[in-house]
Amino acid sequence: MEFKRSHMCGELREENIGEEVVLMGWVAKKRNLGSLVFIDLRDKTGITQIVTREEDSENYKTVKDVASEYVLEVKGEVRERESKNPEIPTGNIEIVAEKINILDKAKTPPIYIKDDDDVSENLKLKYRYLDMRKQSVQKNLKLRSDIVRCMREYMYDNKFTEVETPFLTKPTPEGARDYLVPSRVNQGKFYALPQSPQLMKQLLMIGSLDRYFQIVKCFRDEDLRANRQPEFTQLDIELSFADQDDVIKVNEGLLKKLFDTFTDYDLQLPIPRMDYSEAMNSYGSDKPDLRYGYKINDISEIFKGSDFKVFTDNIKEGHSVRAINFTGQASNYSRKQLDKLTDFVKDYGLKGLSFIKFNSDNDINSSIKKFLTDDIINNLKEKLDIKDNDLVLIAADKNKTVLEGLGALRRKVAKDQNLYEKEYAFCWVVNFPMFEYSEEEDRYVSQHHPFTMPNEEDVDLLLTEPEKVRTQAYDIVINGDEMGGGSVRINNQELQEKVFKALKLSDEDIKQKFGFFIEALQYGTPPHAGLAYGLDRMVMLFAKTDNIKDIIAFPKTQSATCPLTQAPSIVDEKSLSELSIEVKE
Repeated sequence: MEFKRSHMCGELREENIGEEVVLMGWVAKKRNLGSLVFIDLRDKTGITQIVTREEDSENYKTVKDVASEYVLEVKGEVRERESKNPEIPTGNIEIVAEKINILDKAKTPPIYIKDDDDVSENLKLKYRYLDMRKQSVQKNLKLRSDIVRCMREYMYDNKFTEVETPFLTKPTPEGARDYLVPSRVNQGKFYALPQSPQLMKQLLMIGSLDRYFQIVKCFRDEDLRANRQPEFTQLDIELSFADQDDVIKVNEGLLKKLFDTFTDYDLQLPIPRMDYSEAMNSYGSDKPDLRYGYKINDISEIFKGSDFKVFTDNIKEGHSVRAINFTGQASNYSRKQLDKLTDFVKDYGLKGLSFIKFNSDNDINSSIKKFLTDDIINNLKEKLDIKDNDLVLIAADKNKTVLEGLGALRRKVAKDQNLYEKEYAFCWVVNFPMFEYSEEEDRYVSQHHPFTMPNEEDVDLLLTEPEKVRTQAYDIVINGDEMGGGSVRINNQELQEKVFKALKLSDEDIKQKFGFFIEALQYGTPPHAGLAYGLDRMVMLFAKTDNIKDIIAFPKTQSATCPLTQAPSIVDEKSLSELSIEVKE
């Protein structure tokens, strides 16, 4: 480089007119008008137009062969632009080149470097270093950096200590498969990459650290989707001598700071709390989207004596009939569209979906019209507050199935019809069940993790009625996404062993999986509680994207592969031999 860069490409404005500047960047576009050559020079901050005239023979000759993505340094004077471009911040000025140097040439890129391209995702990820030159990707990566900085500052201001926990650790069951790492030094043994630093952060509390945080990579070998990656990032928090209210208060302060910094939204505190049972029964989800209404209602009592066998048989078997009134939506759904909704809920285990369109007081269109007596119609109108042009969708099945199916239907209709009434909606979901029954394992398993403190009044039910035990767990839900979750932890060895017994873990299992942690509980453990945020999901929220790949520098595909590096890849026999590993064909 011949010169020292004085400004970034997106910084110059009219107040810089007359200044001599040095810019460095990539050629975004070149326009040759014969006697004039215009170059749009780009870096992470934006674009500035460079002008070279034919009479300036040396520079004119230099730029003659310049093409897209060449790397240039430009020295010149800032001038007012004759043909202004209001679409970009630097659109009122240009640089009249005094000297242009080519720092590196570039082949023709295999993808277009513009935000509105239609390149396949796989190709974008293969050439991610080119894709990230786009302003949209640069903007998201900068936003992520700013959010992390804001989080760190808040944590430091609130007397948290940042501590790194190990990546090579012991496999412990936390709800997903571990990524295992073979040990060369200890042949036949394996480390696990952490699904979260759960036990380590609890050990830090036993170690009297008092307030810990970490922005940490976590790893889960599970099926992927739009907001999930095999490696993801958490803001991990733990506090000693704290209860649920303490953790919620600290985190509401953090959320307030983030929304004040990165949005114009005025987050009102305290954030409302919702019982888990209310979330499931009214919204069919433990992460309810509250930007719109359309609650699920139990209408079993209304159909108890009806002639519709599908409903009455379910009620007799202890199942339920439930409905959602989509107000004002009757005219928006044809019979064909309703059939598609029926197919949609079948993916959630429901066998069917009934509809009633209340077009007017005397005009009802329904798939179950012959079973609708005047009493049933009147009771439905009162229970569901039905008005003209309302669409009622009904399902009957096991409680869990019907709630999950209608919960998914609620989200789909709201999205399809753009029924959102608020930009943001928040709630804490509390009082989660301690256990859920696993058909596969034929036993109760932890809904969160086995170190979650049960509600005090439910402790006596641990060994007799585990399905009734509630916990001091809490999730922060924003716009129907779980942004973070945590709990008060068990800090008593006897209670921890009782929970393990409720999970039907043998003494050998407990010792093998958690022995080091159980021993630590014997040496004076403070009451402690914590929470972990999905940083990636938080950045997605502020970036207003629904794809996690948009806010990660080097994301992986849905099949957990990296098109850029070709990972995972085959390992040579020598490396496998050193680890005493044999790959089966």
